[in-house]
Amino acid sequence: MLKKLLPGSAFALASVVLAMSTITANPVRRDLNQGRADVALQRLDTILAQTPSDAEAHNLRCRVYYEEQHWDQAIADCQAAVVVNPSNSDYHLWLGRAYGRKAASVSSLLSAYKLARKVAAEFQQAVQLDPRNAAALSDLGEFDVSAPVVAGGGMNRAQAVLQQLHGISSADAMTLQGRIAEEKKDYAGAEIAYRAAIAQAKNPASAWMDLAAFYLRRGRLNDSVTAAYHGAAIDRQHGPALVQGAADLDATGHDPRTAIQWLREYLDSPAQSEDAPAFAVHAQLARLLENQGDEQAAQEQLAQVHTLASGYQIPVSAHSAQAGR
Repeated sequence: MLKKLLPGSAFALASVVLAMSTITANPVRRDLNQGRADVALQRLDTILAQTPSDAEAHNLRCRVYYEEQHWDQAIADCQAAVVVNPSNSDYHLWLGRAYGRKAASVSSLLSAYKLARKVAAEFQQAVQLDPRNAAALSDLGEFDVSAPVVAGGGMNRAQAVLQQLHGISSADAMTLQGRIAEEKKDYAGAEIAYRAAIAQAKNPASAWMDLAAFYLRRGRLNDSVTAAYHGAAIDRQHGPALVQGAADLDATGHDPRTAIQWLREYLDSPAQSEDAPAFAVHAQLARLLENQGDEQAAQEQLAQVHTLASGYQIPVSAHSAQAGR
């Protein structure tokens, strides 16, 4: 169809632009996964200055801003990606995520509800465009569990998503089933579902950390610690599950030295991911080190944050480590 709409030379040019977008995106994805936000933004700014309609570049820049918690800028770029390529399921998914984080940051209840309805619309569009997009289904299901009907969510919607997810990813379906049971205060059923997710997950380490987080929410601190240890023990790649586990350990107030070790193992591993941006992990590690009285090591971690992502607003809890500078 595109070939019929464009003259031969124009079609050739369009093909080159698409190919360039794919080639130049790969280094940016590496920067994104390794938390090099400043480098990624420099690359993307250059690409978009030359090709303002590059949807993938807009999506990737959205995700960098998302990592840095600049919600308005993330929304603007994700919107641009959707405008250029409205048929891409993942672009709608990321726009929905950006709207969601923005909704969580606003103080006005009316504004939060308006944004929540945009979240629902984008997640639903992502699923409509690709009914087998497990990430979109999982996010939509989580939204439906958490948001009231007036904001576009609701348990009936979550149950419908659960049925669809069962045929695509059993582990994700069981995790969602756990969230639904938990919301209904069926805590025994939730625990069964979270354990079933571990048995079926391709990445059981992360599923163990989900179970640890559930125990933490229930005030079962010893069980939370045990589950986190299980997850860490099987995470041979030292991936993002270690970051989640460290946060769980920190919340229980148990074994901060192990939490510090896990964060260091993650930062030293090749399994870093945008799911746990390195600069944010450095900030998390700085806070834990500060709590242990190691001010110099905390300062070294904060320096890494600034090197990787100068635009990242370090959480207040980590800022105290800068007081002696």
